[in-house]
Amino acid sequence: MPAIKLDHLRRHALARSLFAPTTLPKAISRLGFVQADPLRAPARAQDLTLRHRVRDYRAGDLERRYARLDIEEDFFVNYGFLPRSTQQLMHPRTARSEWAPQRWAQAQAVLEFVRQRGEVHPREVDAEFAHGKTLNWFGGSGNASTELLDGMHYRGLLRVARRDSGTRVYAVRDADGDTPDPDAALDRLADVVLAKYAPLPERSLSDLVLHLRAGVPQWADRRQAALKRLLARTPQAEIDGRRWRWPAGENPASRRHRIDDRLRLLAPFDPVVWDRRRFEAFWGWAYRFEAYTPAAQRLRGHYALPLLWQGSVDGWANLGVLDGRLQAQVGCQHGPLPGDKAWRLALEAELSALAVFLGLDAAAFAWRAQPR
Repeated sequence: MPAIKLDHLRRHALARSLFAPTTLPKAISRLGFVQADPLRAPARAQDLTLRHRVRDYRAGDLERRYARLDIEEDFFVNYGFLPRSTQQLMHPRTARSEWAPQRWAQAQAVLEFVRQRGEVHPREVDAEFAHGKTLNWFGGSGNASTELLDGMHYRGLLRVARRDSGTRVYAVRDADGDTPDPDAALDRLADVVLAKYAPLPERSLSDLVLHLRAGVPQWADRRQAALKRLLARTPQAEIDGRRWRWPAGENPASRRHRIDDRLRLLAPFDPVVWDRRRFEAFWGWAYRFEAYTPAAQRLRGHYALPLLWQGSVDGWANLGVLDGRLQAQVGCQHGPLPGDKAWRLALEAELSALAVFLGLDAAAFAWRAQPR
């Protein structure tokens, strides 16, 4: 293998993540995990991620097809969708916070209710048990039944059977049988992490393996050993004082890693841009997700989608739908927007594809430069 350069790693990252569009099950299997986010701007992050990797994908396809796919919603390094075989490695899960006997009694009553019904919407549980209100994690008020169902789902008592207009509908989760060997399971989970986000700075990979605490809190004390085993079996290269890692058997310097001319607007949680440390190393500027930043303090917008073209991410776009047309404000990190025809045609092709993805007419879009 020739000496690895940063450009090799950048091309490798794009080629392995932006693979040729395939079927929805194959794309999820290849990604290993699809992060979910409830915001629609103009579609949810999971849909914006999958549209680049699934043939003829439309917004909401994952939700519509979920019940027929061999996948689950669950926590991994964060919350999202993953193959059922991977999810089973994390259960039975022991949550970090212990429930009091009274809470377990409530959970057992709800579990029996769900078992009798087959599937339940949170409002059915709330109507049956009248658990009242509770404070949620950001200080607002929510239904206590919803919080209880979330906790039961996390502990593996329930699974998400489907969604009803975005709301989780629950069913009883059947036990998987034998409890997985902790170290073997952690090794497989760590491999999923690396395969999804590689090539990665070693520090980012370490952070991600430690994030597995969300998925397997019962094995929190085993994560460091799992990380050590992962580092021992993966190739590495040091560039400008930073050590990088990628899966064994892959060659970042391969000439097969070609970059196409398609312009892509990527979700904030897309694996190409997810690791901000890698993003800055590859493209020389700091991208930040600003949806929860006060409007006056935002640099690029509420839900700025990084703009990838010809192997570079030099800009972003904020999207919305107004009167049945996709509206885009496009910004550039390094001065004014490119003025050449090829860039403009590539942008308009991407906006047309996005309009179709959203169920609009292919010509129902307009764009302008974002004020600086």
